[in-house]
Amino acid sequence: MRAVAATIVGLAVVGALVGGIWVILAPPVHGVVALNKSGQRVYVYLGNEADHFFVSAVMMVGLLAVVAVVAAVLAWQWRQRRGPAMVVALTLGGVAASAAATGVGAGLARLRYGAVDIAGAPVSPQHRVHYVLEAPSVFFGHAPLQVLATLLLPAAAAALTYATLAAASAQDDLGVGDAAEPSVPETVQQRPVTRSRTR
Repeated sequence: MRAVAATIVGLAVVGALVGGIWVILAPPVHGVVALNKSGQRVYVYLGNEADHFFVSAVMMVGLLAVVAVVAAVLAWQWRQRRGPAMVVALTLGGVAASAAATGVGAGLARLRYGAVDIAGAPVSPQHRVHYVLEAPSVFFGHAPLQVLATLLLPAAAAALTYATLAAASAQDDLGVGDAAEPSVPETVQQRPVTRSRTR
């Protein structure tokens, strides 16, 4: 249980660090609040800046996938703790890392860029255009399935990596017990030497 708890907590902490790194790397979205001829405020994105919502979400998933694969490889090196319990720890830890990364990333992005206030934008008939920066997105969308997919993807990547390492193991017990030590074949084992008496 200590190993499971340590793995989950460790991945959650790493996930929070990933959220801080992501908010530095993710590109913001440039937009403009403009006053049209009828006096209405409109908000549009400049050029293909709306693509940054997709790019930033891909960056978040990519960073979390790297963390998941590296965590699974490191957990496999923990020879005494190999087994189903570590798979559960990696799965729960992957979800915890995703939740921490997206939560920290979204919070820091909100603090860094703020929220776009269309109604409060300083536009007037003399100054009809006001440029704004919008925070990048941590999810591909706000639908529950889209959010759930982002949270579960690192857990699936970690479990798949660990399962691949287990399938490639030559020992039946994954190298935890005595099978981890190479045994001497019977043909090579030394036999007692009998000396014949000479008369």
